[in-house]
Parts: sequence; C-alpha cells; structure tokens
Amino acid sequence: MSGDGTAAEVLALLERRGQTLAVAESLTGGLVAAELTAVDGASRSFRGSVTAYATDLKHELLGVDGALLAERGAVDAEVARQMARGVRRALGTDWGVATTGVAGPTPQDGQPVGTVHVAVAGPSEAVAAAALRLEGDRAGIRGQTVRATVKLLFSELIATAGAKDTEQHDEF
Repeated sequence: MSGDGTAAEVLALLERRGQTLAVAESLTGGLVAAELTAVDGASRSFRGSVTAYATDLKHELLGVDGALLAERGAVDAEVARQMARGVRRALGTDWGVATTGVAGPTPQDGQPVGTVHVAVAGPSEAVAAAALRLEGDRAGIRGQTVRATVKLLFSELIATAGAKDTEQHDEF
C-alpha cells in the first residue's frame, strides 16, 4: 500500500470498509478532528469527537480508570489506550483514536514538555499505542501529534487490511 497516511487516505479506507471513527483528544484540543473533517465527505466515516482536556473528564466521559489517573496522571500510555477504547464505545464506532500529553509551556504530571501518547482502538478490541518525544513550541508539538495520530491510524488500518482492501490499493 502506498500513501503517506493522510486524513484523506484514512477516511477513504474507512469508507471503503464501511467503518466509522471517533476521536478523543486532550493536548490537541480538537485538532485531530479538525484535520479529519477538513476532508470532503468526512461525515461518511467520521462520527465525532470528545475533547476531554480536563483529567476528570477523561474518567467521566471516556471511562478512563480513576485510580490510574490518580496514580500516573493523564500523560500516560495506558490512559491513551483507555481513551481510545472509551471514545469508540461512547460514540459507537469501529475505530477510536486518542491523544494525551504535554504541549507546554510547562511540564505536567511530572512529564516534560513534548511527552505525548497516542492510541488507536480497533474492531478487534486490540489497541496500538505510540509514545512520542516531540520537540518544538506548543503549536509545533500539537501539529506533530496530529500527524502522528493520523499515521498510526493509517498503519493500523493497513495492518488489518482484508482482501477487499488489497484489491483496491492502487487508488492511493
């Protein structure tokens, strides 16, 4: 499969499969959803998003374990995994993605600026996650996180490709 893992490629693949997507965001504050919805026809696969910027909302809206949040804080790989599962469940989608981390300008939960965790939960209940150490200013870290999230989703979609997808790869 060729392609760079753009939002348009992700949405085309989801549409081809008849699958849906939801996003849970913290440090990106809605930028992943904005990237996806900038694509014409996004509504055919994108159902919605939850921007759970405050830690308590990660628990209340997305079902992230309260003890986990109290012990490790919101900037954690398992928190990202639970956010991805939670948004998938809450919005009734096939796929859920999540972002959590520190964009700056100061550290959070004992984590330095640029510490980011992204996760993708798919139909099989498996969750892929990536820990990122990003550099730059707040806007740069947030932008890099959006790109990393879309690319992780793309790679998971490719990894779960079926025969129907394989036959149509040349479209990218």
